[in-house]
Amino acid sequence: MAVTSAAHSAAPRSRMDITPLMLASRAVAAAMVRSLESVDASVSVTHMRVLVLLWTGEPLNLTAVAEGLGVNASNASRACDRLVSAGLVDRGELTADRRHRVLTLTRKGRTFVEKLMARREQELAEIVDRMSDTDREALMLALTPFNEAATTDLYPAGRPGTSRDPRLHEWGI
Repeated sequence: MAVTSAAHSAAPRSRMDITPLMLASRAVAAAMVRSLESVDASVSVTHMRVLVLLWTGEPLNLTAVAEGLGVNASNASRACDRLVSAGLVDRGELTADRRHRVLTLTRKGRTFVEKLMARREQELAEIVDRMSDTDREALMLALTPFNEAATTDLYPAGRPGTSRDPRLHEWGI
């Protein structure tokens, strides 16, 4: 007799083949890594994610960073410690209560992320430029509902309205 778990007994919502999306995600990830390596190969992908989270929603506390990364607070703390040591992130106090520390980008950190995003945009634009005008338009139109569905995955606490740069909706991780 076969044993079924609750996870396996629920019918999948769709059996759609997402192979094209998986291939696109590989292309985007490759562009992300190439852009990171071209700006500073010593910064890890995890550290880059912290920097982008801060860029899109600073100031953030450690809990928000951990949630944004999908890790526990101690892992987020270690990553932030390294970024503070590198001069990319600053720990400060937002309120009179000194126990509540916030993380913000330093000028060096902001410059790093802006260079990174400009390079990533260039990498992706080079790919999209190889497409026909019709296919480019269709792609951008098709990505709108996908990006709307992914908003909570892109921003800490689902707060795209806190972005300081209007291009962040396009550039967020």
